[in-house]
Amino acid sequence: MSDTYKERLWTKDFVFTSVANLILMLSLYLLLVTMATYAMDTYDASVSMGGFVSSIFIIGALFGRLYGGKQIAVVGNKKMLLIGTVSVLVATSLYFLPLGLYPLMVLRFLHGLAMGLATTATSTIVSQIIPTSRSGEGIGYFSMSVVMATAIGPLIGVMLLTQFGFNSIFLFSLIMAALSLVLSLSLQPPEVKVEAGRKGFRITDYFEARALPISIAMFVLALAYSGILSFVTEYAAEIDLVEAGSFFFLIYGMSVLLSRPFTGRLMDQRGANIVVYPALISFATGMLMLSQSFAGWMFLAAAVLMGLGYGNFQSIAQALAIKLTPHHRMGLANSTYFIALDLGLGLGPLMLGYIVPVFGYRGMYMVLVAVILAGIAVYHFMHGRRDGEVAVGRNGA
Repeated sequence: MSDTYKERLWTKDFVFTSVANLILMLSLYLLLVTMATYAMDTYDASVSMGGFVSSIFIIGALFGRLYGGKQIAVVGNKKMLLIGTVSVLVATSLYFLPLGLYPLMVLRFLHGLAMGLATTATSTIVSQIIPTSRSGEGIGYFSMSVVMATAIGPLIGVMLLTQFGFNSIFLFSLIMAALSLVLSLSLQPPEVKVEAGRKGFRITDYFEARALPISIAMFVLALAYSGILSFVTEYAAEIDLVEAGSFFFLIYGMSVLLSRPFTGRLMDQRGANIVVYPALISFATGMLMLSQSFAGWMFLAAAVLMGLGYGNFQSIAQALAIKLTPHHRMGLANSTYFIALDLGLGLGPLMLGYIVPVFGYRGMYMVLVAVILAGIAVYHFMHGRRDGEVAVGRNGA
């Protein structure tokens, strides 16, 4: 790897890869929040079927990550990124066709598969071009693309749907896919050459064992955050805080955006624990405040605390998964991390759907406070107890 990559963080490839990831994820979240409505309005799908049309994308993305993490070292970083972005572009263009409900489900699955390949490639490329001494800071900046997409994507989707209809959403997504392809073509990332793997099935071909402990902690915390993604809008309407609810993800994103540079640098200098434990306590406090909100300021203060908490833990966990992994298995480390994240976000709403009818939204968020506390314990036993050893090993490397 060249000295440029060793000495600098803000290289052209780092910036272009981060922007490409941002616009891919922007399209992802834009479609996630509007696809159920599209299926119900256009194809008379039921509410449950509309939700499945939206969420089957995540299943496709999981398969894409499984394959991408295993094959990226063989296929090559840039080649897999190009395969993914071209496939995303083709899939997005097909939304304009009157497909019917079941072909639409197939398209959503294939679109998710393509997105899984593309985002596995962007994460792996960034992991390889960030200087080791600045990995926490660099991953923190890169993961802002996901946070910004989470905050801005739903806002753009709702605005376009209200003002211009579904075709405007598909057109916006198509433009984003084309831009990501243009940026991908301009990249010259380093490639890691490895020997061909042995034939036959091995679990280590699909998961990185060193990244699994922190990924398990990520899974538990993602379960808790899924209650925010899936139900916070309905909760805001129920407690008559619709206006505050409309700003929740924007405030959340700003909280992460402003804090991430400091927390990433602090992790690089003093290890993960000094950031993670306060962050998860902030996440639990924000969830508790949300469950008891009776005014707009409380609702938005909860968003700030969750941004400082979950938003920062998300990037720290990814940085740890990478730091603990040999260079040639970074693709698998990223894949393992994102599979855990996606599973948490995907399974959470299904599980919480049984809690809401019994305890209501306030009760559900109180339950999620307990889930976060359990997540703190999982992090402690999976990684926190040996974080000092990891930091010593890293600094001595």
